[in-house]
Amino acid sequence: MRTTVDIPDHLYSRLKSNAAAERTSVKKMVLRAVEKELRSQRVAENRAVQLPLVKSKRPGHLRINNEEIYKIIPFP
Repeated sequence: MRTTVDIPDHLYSRLKSNAAAERTSVKKMVLRAVEKELRSQRVAENRAVQLPLVKSKRPGHLRINNEEIYKIIPFP
């Protein structure tokens, strides 16, 4: 697929210089940057949520109210 991207002159000249230094094309560098961005977003989406551990004298049977939750977990 073709698309048009407006890149400011100062960034494009740096991009072109870097591409020449790496002996690659501007197109390949742009595609690499897009792929890297998409990979980093996918990793962030798949990251597991860390929940606080609340100990109980009877595991699996924790009776707790909101007031006690606020004592255990610091909320801003």
